[in-house]
Amino acid sequence: MSDRGVVELTGERPVGIDELLERVRLHLDRLTPKEAYDVAGAGGLLVDIRYAALRERDGLIPGALVVERNELEWRLDPQGSHRAPEATGHDLRVVVVCNEGYASSLAAVSLRQLGLRHATDLVGGFQAWRSAGLPVVAVER
Repeated sequence: MSDRGVVELTGERPVGIDELLERVRLHLDRLTPKEAYDVAGAGGLLVDIRYAALRERDGLIPGALVVERNELEWRLDPQGSHRAPEATGHDLRVVVVCNEGYASSLAAVSLRQLGLRHATDLVGGFQAWRSAGLPVVAVER
């Protein structure tokens, strides 16, 4: 990590995705489902980046902001022209949730590079949340 808190992803040689995940996760305080639930209860923001078919199949975390991965940086950048109203500042606690906890790690690091210094992700993703018995609601059709 650089002195500005930005994770350095470049190196001398190419790395595979497993090594990349290992590297970026060194800089994240990844949360268990219960910890993520507590962060949300204390005013943090859960951000669900799963695609629509997974949300329709498995449901939603009540209160989570749904932002598909390809829009995440634009919607969460507090200085961005396309930011979501929930993107209130760089000190916001953001917990990124994907389906199983892989894409969310890379997404959280990307948010950190935008200055969201408390961005992290949920270990095991939505599937771990649901397995922990935490609240899930069906998608209304």
